[in-house]
Amino acid sequence: MRAVVYHEFGGDLTLAEVPDPVPSRSGAVLRVEATGLCRSDWHGWQGHDPDIRVFPHVPGHELAGVVEATGPDVAGWRAGDRVTVPFVCACGTCASCARGDQQVCERQTQPGFTHWGSFAEYVAIEHADVNLVRIGGATTPVAAAGLGCRFATAFRAVTAVGAVTPGEWVAVHGCGGVGLSAVMIASAAGARVVAVDVSPGALALAVRFGAAATVDARDGDAAERVRELTGGGAGLSLDALGSAATAAASILGLRRRGRHVQVGLLPGGAALPMDRVIGHELAVLGSHGMAAHDYPRMLTMIDAGTLRPDRLVTRTIGLPEAGEALVSLGASPGVTVIVP
Repeated sequence: MRAVVYHEFGGDLTLAEVPDPVPSRSGAVLRVEATGLCRSDWHGWQGHDPDIRVFPHVPGHELAGVVEATGPDVAGWRAGDRVTVPFVCACGTCASCARGDQQVCERQTQPGFTHWGSFAEYVAIEHADVNLVRIGGATTPVAAAGLGCRFATAFRAVTAVGAVTPGEWVAVHGCGGVGLSAVMIASAAGARVVAVDVSPGALALAVRFGAAATVDARDGDAAERVRELTGGGAGLSLDALGSAATAAASILGLRRRGRHVQVGLLPGGAALPMDRVIGHELAVLGSHGMAAHDYPRMLTMIDAGTLRPDRLVTRTIGLPEAGEALVSLGASPGVTVIVP
């Protein structure tokens, strides 16, 4: 098959012919119809993820495709089924999975990190009966690609972890793929959203997807501007980028007893304003994807047209352009999807 590979962290990303994957006994091989370009892929390429240990490596973890083959122990899926998959592929049997918390599975695998990913024509997925999610014929592969990471991650971060309520102010720091998804989801839930970014193009997209107000973080203290716009601070705030500055701004822009949800990765850590966390009794929460069994509510809202992940996609490219697109990630607003 054709796949995008790199041989060292930060090294050249090249299109190459590599061996086709084969399904494990409980796994499946999917023919990739579309795969999203995500900041987590960039972090992996830069060497920020300890799960990547063997080279050459193929990135990519948010995808939609068609089941090509299954292992002998797979009961619920067959060739031709149209699916997506959470980027956290759970084992289904550990203590966390038994509690229904597959998104923090103790023996999780992640395409594009623990093994070759979806910047390719085919990708292997472990424990297919636990992890595959059926997608309907009305959802295009390009729209479905982000459901494995970007959109589902934002959905759970806003609705389940963040516990958004109608009418409250929600601040979203970083309006890339996850951030724009969070803007759309929070707005659909009836919240008033303040979008924060340094890109005018990204902020314009945030308004298009439901933001009631925007803050250009280049203009000064973003947290202060959020507090001014919301009349004292947001009830819920998300760092959807993952930097020390955005994490701190998200916390400092909260009202008393507000909730901060960290979604963006912080490989270098961050010095958070814990005095504010204590003094204002703030909740600091982490959110890591969404388990396959939690997808139905989100899919119902997509089928009803309440949520439109397809509108987030601003560019589609082929595999030959994927390496350059990963290197220059963030140079253009919106979401890029690769169609192999």
